[in-house]
Amino acid sequence: MLPPGMCQLHPERKGREVNGWAWAALALYLAWAGTAFGIRAALQRRRTGDAGFRGISGRPGTAPWWAGILFVTSLLGGAAAPAAALNGLHALPGSEITPVQWTGLLLSLAGMAFTLAAQTNMGASWRVGVDVGERTTLVTDGLFAHVRNPVFTAMTVTAAGLALMVPNWIAVLALVALVAAVQLQVRVVEEPYLAAVHAKAYAAYTARTGRFLPGIGRRTA
Repeated sequence: MLPPGMCQLHPERKGREVNGWAWAALALYLAWAGTAFGIRAALQRRRTGDAGFRGISGRPGTAPWWAGILFVTSLLGGAAAPAAALNGLHALPGSEITPVQWTGLLLSLAGMAFTLAAQTNMGASWRVGVDVGERTTLVTDGLFAHVRNPVFTAMTVTAAGLALMVPNWIAVLALVALVAAVQLQVRVVEEPYLAAVHAKAYAAYTARTGRFLPGIGRRTA
């Protein structure tokens, strides 16, 4: 039998652990978003005179427009999930297991590192969004030698890790929104644009590299 008072202490200890993970997830998210977008844009402007932001593509209601809306939704949800946890939103049933949170932390850190590495590989070609009247260099080295969209892959890994750290329904919806946004942005916006701009060079590149993972999603004639 447990000593008297043990049952009262356990919920408090559990609450402190939940809050600790939520604070950690929020801090990591803000650091990642601030670095991946804010600091990266500032460095881009300093080096090229252009921050790299192109905004949401397409008319309202079109697939490119939805890609942008879902992407913004996922970014807002990434911050809202830990904030909601700190304000009492419960985790999904069966997810309050410490190894789940530690796995999420490792995934988040790995995703953040690969996000920054992939953005660095892009150099002056780094953009948020697409301007169809613009011609950028086709990047095929670094992480791009293995995967065509390593930035999006790394962002998805980061979001999945953060969702495991704070596994509530807002985090899950944010992750789903990001996956949907990435699929639409790549397939409907970026691939047609790159195929039109780089033609044979892009066709050869897509034939030897996967879309999001090495070897998966290679395009053949």
